[in-house]
Amino acid sequence: MDELTTSSFKTTGSKWLLPVSDFFGFPLDQVNFLACQVFALGASFWFRLYLSPQFSSPVVRHAVATLFGLSFVIFCFGWYAVHISILVMVCYRILVTADIHNIHRYTMIMAVSYLAVCQVIAMLFQIKTGLLAVLQTVSNVSFFLSSTSSSKPSLIEYLSYNLNFLSILVGPCSHYKDYIDFIEGRHVQRRLSASNTGQNGYDKVSEPSPMAAVTRKLLICGVCMVLFLTLTKAFPITYNVDSHFVNEAPFLTRLTYAAFSIQAARPKFYFAWTLADAINNAAGYGFKGVDEAGQVSWDLISNISIWGIETATSFKKFIDNWNIQTGVWLKTVCYDRAPRYPTALTFILSALWHGVYPGYYFTFITAIPITLAARAVRKNVRQYFLSSHPVKLVYDVVTWAATQLCICYTVMPFLLLAVEPTMQYYRSMYFHIHIISILTVIVLSQSHKPRGSSSSSNGTKPGPYDPHPQAQPQLQPSNNNVKRK
Repeated sequence: MDELTTSSFKTTGSKWLLPVSDFFGFPLDQVNFLACQVFALGASFWFRLYLSPQFSSPVVRHAVATLFGLSFVIFCFGWYAVHISILVMVCYRILVTADIHNIHRYTMIMAVSYLAVCQVIAMLFQIKTGLLAVLQTVSNVSFFLSSTSSSKPSLIEYLSYNLNFLSILVGPCSHYKDYIDFIEGRHVQRRLSASNTGQNGYDKVSEPSPMAAVTRKLLICGVCMVLFLTLTKAFPITYNVDSHFVNEAPFLTRLTYAAFSIQAARPKFYFAWTLADAINNAAGYGFKGVDEAGQVSWDLISNISIWGIETATSFKKFIDNWNIQTGVWLKTVCYDRAPRYPTALTFILSALWHGVYPGYYFTFITAIPITLAARAVRKNVRQYFLSSHPVKLVYDVVTWAATQLCICYTVMPFLLLAVEPTMQYYRSMYFHIHIISILTVIVLSQSHKPRGSSSSSNGTKPGPYDPHPQAQPQLQPSNNNVKRK
């Protein structure tokens, strides 16, 4: 029996789809995951059309979302579902009994690689922020005004927020208040009314259909699946540490293959996050608003911007567009609150959140000097290439290529996972990105800040987890109760 079939028997999840796994040659856990997500897509349409807030109470919607989510967890993970269930309940016990002033002390204990925990910690900070009225200390006030809560959730609200079938397997993490608005039927109308405040006599406007957004995202999923079945299989990551390839191929050949193999590995992430986004949209969740051009956006909780990733000209821009909601979470609970070394602490927390594989720690620790080097280059060098469009274009092309190579070098351990292949890869690359980034930080940190340059963060701490890239169109705010001065 081949390796894939053998590994299928080791899964703790359901084995009902084992014949499908054997027929297509995919691991059973991946088949189970895809089956649940396809079911979730169909259930989302039903949830929006037949279990809408007009016909069903919030309690019913909470209960159905939770039961479906628990069913997915049991189907995919079997008895491992006990782990996440206990963790969620322990967190709720802390939430309802802990002193709200000290609740943040418990959150780092829960920083493990589960989406539910990400949402629990986000909820704790949102509730604490709402109750203590410390919004004036937050770098982006409007962002928190739409996400804070002034009361602790009921048990059914809490379970639904953390275990709902829309996000239990892939995410994305979303704000508690946004989710409650969605369940109770206020999600879309609040954002629409905010964009129609100047129209007298219109207390309520028709809700836009998410079908166009869902269709577009499903088409993207189809393309990503085709690329996964072709490119990903054609450029296996493990070939980067093949002893014959490492010993015989010249450095530029190894570097080129590494870049292509990392590029080929992305479609499976694109597929999973885009499908999860489509599932939420199909249920009526994820409406962001209307931009200045009148275009409707359903990207409120999108976890990825493929165009932003593929055209990123800096390490920060790449991170801003990759796993977006987790980046927002990290910025909220760590970066904005760290008194010192926010970049390093945020990357370390990200490694802890992902899990225990050594490759995760190699990736995020390597990202620290690269981020600092990229920031130093932008601060000290970029201004000299803004004199004309052709010169700026050359700068963008060079920084795009450098960014893609740095991402390749940084992400490789994340996919190799273990220590030995990671060190073998680093040795084959002569640790060149480590050396270049550290030297860049040292050299440019000695330079004086050029006259006339502006801060990269407009008075806030510069970092890789800014949830609002400036290139994105500004959408109407979600909270009508926000007072503008």
